[in-house]
Amino acid sequence: MNTKMPMKFAPTLEKEITPEGDDYEVVRRAIEKISLDYRDQPSLEALAEEVGETPTGLQKLFTRWAGLSPKAFLQAVTLDHARRLLDAGMPLLEASFEVGMSGPGRLHDLFVTHEAMSPGDYKTRGVGLTIRYGFHISPFGIALIMVTDRGLAGLAFSDAGGEQAAFRDMSSRWPNATYVEDIGATAPYAARIFDPAHWRSDQPLRVVMIGSDFQIRVWEALLRIPMGKACTYSSIAADIGQPTASRAVGAAVGANPLSFVVPCHRALGKSGALTGYHWGLTRKRAILGWEAGQLSSGAKA
Repeated sequence: MNTKMPMKFAPTLEKEITPEGDDYEVVRRAIEKISLDYRDQPSLEALAEEVGETPTGLQKLFTRWAGLSPKAFLQAVTLDHARRLLDAGMPLLEASFEVGMSGPGRLHDLFVTHEAMSPGDYKTRGVGLTIRYGFHISPFGIALIMVTDRGLAGLAFSDAGGEQAAFRDMSSRWPNATYVEDIGATAPYAARIFDPAHWRSDQPLRVVMIGSDFQIRVWEALLRIPMGKACTYSSIAADIGQPTASRAVGAAVGANPLSFVVPCHRALGKSGALTGYHWGLTRKRAILGWEAGQLSSGAKA
């Protein structure tokens, strides 16, 4: 088994990993071009020139990566589209969900069952906790996955060369934990999280939330936002019974250690603005566009 000796006190990686055949790197540069020139609606040819691909090659890459053409992807990451997500959203309290599990309305979404660490465990900042971790190629760059014996505890992203920074960021949240590099333990999670073929309601992904009581209530509210919908910070604040706590909700959303799985990317500003994202706005646009492609593929199926 690919396992290293336990480490404590914010360990650092011995080396970076360099992905090969990484579609996301090309997509990332295309999204950055789209974001800078969105008013001009850049053509396929302009995007292809920017990322060093032929128009045909870029078309195929986007279709393979997101299930959408570059033009359709461009439409999926516009402000107008974000506003439509908000308009289409329903009040969270109107949705019916099984206790502890994301609801049946998430037809094309990842099903999650979750539990929370006790407040005492949270306050010790990881004392007695063993966290196994591994880096994996994902549709959104390099994914750092962290698991405990109770389930997935952390998911972060980085670009090539940023692995150590992502690891320091995540391990500093639980500095007293023991960290063990164990690709064998994390690989099954990576396969399930990023492959929609493995999103099954009868085999939900086990997640353990390590945070304050307020943070966990916010993260649970995020789990109730279906793919293809979005919510504002103020609506999340109202849902958890603290309608004046929009700013605190925003901070809890930003502190979410389970990116993508707990969909903080579906939290938007009142106007539909993407606002911030801990792992970068380009990645947030990428995730929202990728999800639009999954919904489009599901509708055609």
